[in-house]
Amino acid sequence: MALPTSYQVRYWGIAALVFFLLIWALGDVLLPFIVGGAIAYFLDPVADRLERLGLSRIAATALISLAALLLVILLVLAVIPTLAAQLTALVNSAPDSAKKLQSFLLERFPDLADSTSTIRQTLAKIGAVIQERWAVLAESVLSSALGLISIVLFIVVVPVVAFYLLLDWDDMVAKIDGMLPLDHAPTVRRLAREIDAVLAGFVRGQVSVCLALGTFYAVALMAAGLQFGLVVGAIAGAITFIPYIGSLVGGTLAIGLALFQFWGDWLQIGIIAAIFAVGQFVEGNILTPRLVGKSVGLHPVWLLFALSAFGTVFGFVGMLIAVPVAASIGVLTRFAFEQYRASLLYQGKTALAAQTASPPIPAEAPKPRRSRKVAKPDSGA
Repeated sequence: MALPTSYQVRYWGIAALVFFLLIWALGDVLLPFIVGGAIAYFLDPVADRLERLGLSRIAATALISLAALLLVILLVLAVIPTLAAQLTALVNSAPDSAKKLQSFLLERFPDLADSTSTIRQTLAKIGAVIQERWAVLAESVLSSALGLISIVLFIVVVPVVAFYLLLDWDDMVAKIDGMLPLDHAPTVRRLAREIDAVLAGFVRGQVSVCLALGTFYAVALMAAGLQFGLVVGAIAGAITFIPYIGSLVGGTLAIGLALFQFWGDWLQIGIIAAIFAVGQFVEGNILTPRLVGKSVGLHPVWLLFALSAFGTVFGFVGMLIAVPVAASIGVLTRFAFEQYRASLLYQGKTALAAQTASPPIPAEAPKPRRSRKVAKPDSGA
């Protein structure tokens, strides 16, 4: 006999509570394993396709790992040194930029030269704070990032975890499927397929959008002559998956740098602004509809709330699991609404009247078989 609904809700609630407690308590430890699992999930369709082409699972996993290693080497040799150099230059130039900004404003707005001006005093205070606190701020950010990620362990563990999870992915899915409650296995499989479709549509599509937009912004801004264009493009592309935030942060940063670098050359500043306008048009009308699609079911407001809530409670690990959890909650919520609309609680008297108005049709009685007469052989005269 199946468990009552109250017991099922209790058991699933306890399981969810244990999951979130583990994430909260072991977030830093679980980070490499969560990232490795995400990479394995992302690459599993590629391994399955290689298997259909005739490769074994081990050969497919080894080929994918080799391709990923070559890609990382190319990035390290071609892109990362320039990116690191521009980022370092941007960080080091911040105190001098504050002084130049103050002089820049005083030259073009002489009214600010009045020492009693509120704006003048505010700018002076901002410049003093940046000069005094910038080194401390940079050091604290770096130390917190190192403490959060543990760079060396992260770089070593993530590829190993991703390799073994990708190698055993189908076996793990089969074992989990074999452990499902038999009474509810079809429903759980259906919900799992829907969650997988949402994640596949969002994560894989959004990663493609981020890479495409990041490349476009970086190349276009560098071609337009903007200093630190590679850094701005990388930042804008990396956070594009957060609705509206990527374009807002990247556009504000790029236009701010353009105003400081090209003041008076309004055509050049307009080109920088036009780059982000074109990027937003391409993202909203071409990339996102084609690569992500409209059937994902993750509303931007819901996604923003999930990222904010999980990031606040669980830190960086919470931001990583926010999208899968938001997708799962969305699928389960839609399923709950389906059950509600099919229940007597929603349909009420209408459902009862429909049941009483259409009595069950009795089954037809089986027709008797006709016996075949066998002709007797004629007796000889």
